[in-house]
Amino acid sequence: MTSAQLAKPSRKQRVRTLWISDVHLGTRDCQAEHLAAFLKRYQTDKIYLVGDIIDGWKLRSGVYWPQAHSNVIRRLLTMSKRGTEVIYVTGNHDEFLRRYSSLMLGNIQLVDEAEHFTADGRRLLVIHGDQFDVITRYHRWLAFLGDSAYGFTLTLNRWLNYWRSRYGYGYWSLSAYLKHKVKSAVSFISDFEEAIAHECLKRGFNGVICGHIHHAEIRAMGAVEYMNCGDWVESCTALIEHLDGTIELYRLADDHARALQAPVVAAAEPIL
Repeated sequence: MTSAQLAKPSRKQRVRTLWISDVHLGTRDCQAEHLAAFLKRYQTDKIYLVGDIIDGWKLRSGVYWPQAHSNVIRRLLTMSKRGTEVIYVTGNHDEFLRRYSSLMLGNIQLVDEAEHFTADGRRLLVIHGDQFDVITRYHRWLAFLGDSAYGFTLTLNRWLNYWRSRYGYGYWSLSAYLKHKVKSAVSFISDFEEAIAHECLKRGFNGVICGHIHHAEIRAMGAVEYMNCGDWVESCTALIEHLDGTIELYRLADDHARALQAPVVAAAEPIL
């Protein structure tokens, strides 16, 4: 049984909103199979695609598009057909779509940013976040260089998880681990979070939902609630708004841990 199969539920869960970002379809490190399995779990009113869903940077240098990537697109289209409102918020890797901002195709809307009201009345800014990354905005060549180095780390990550799955272990992100340990990366993340929270406060939002830095988190930053979707390249994370307005951070690794522990718990129960 694969780790993707471990994550499969028995039936759909009803939720109000889903947010996913940084899928990077068109790259070898996209965890499309896991994402398709995740999307099948839920029946939702809205889904926000918070940027970098398609990796235009990689597609310029060559087309890589396996069936698993098409399956994600098909799943999103099926959700739209069944009544889910799909809001595609553009990012820097899919910036080629920004020329078509405000385009509406049936139940699918393309925007550069969005405003979301939770069931409990909070007003949230939904934005990819590259606008608050100094390197991406002002040193584009450095961003491409960093992307290449990051790609090497992801290649190591892919091979590590291949062997982990062979020995029955769940998904674990080497690149996310390194990001937490490298001091300069931690500093960059902190600067990004502070900049986007400040913008939120200035514009009168209660919170922000973003992506871009591949670092999933929910935390209070003063009067602003900062929420980052994470990604489907390293950590496989998403944000879920339940029917009462509470927002949960989903992690694929937590699902795998629960699935692996379940047989152990069952075996420990006494036979009556």
